[in-house]
Amino acid sequence: MENYRECSKKVKDVSLQELRHRLAEFARVRGWDQYHSPRNLLLALVGEVGELSEIFQWKGEVEKGLPNWSHDDKEHLEEELSDVLLYLVQLADVCGLILAKLLSLKYLKMLRNTLSSTLLPLLRNYYLPEFIILMCA
Repeated sequence: MENYRECSKKVKDVSLQELRHRLAEFARVRGWDQYHSPRNLLLALVGEVGELSEIFQWKGEVEKGLPNWSHDDKEHLEEELSDVLLYLVQLADVCGLILAKLLSLKYLKMLRNTLSSTLLPLLRNYYLPEFIILMCA
């Protein structure tokens, strides 16, 4: 069997919506969905965030791109980041929330809160749909 790195080159990007569907089906087929309450998923998510934190705990500040990290450290980081995202997607799903939509709205809210009054007309003129959403957020 090919190693993890070789396989990862062949894996395509997946949307949050598709990931949500895949995770729900994965849990359903195994009978795990009965245990996937918001509370249980949140506690699992917190545990994974703790594992992610442990990776950085004794490293001090690290450079962007992690140029001084070993292959194993980077692979460990990939695993823990993936675990955090998987639980976050599942938590949003069982709460009846669409994570991709929430992220878009949050981004627009951040824009609204940080744009200067001189940039707002530019946004209105060139990005009308985003401007309308931005003003409604």
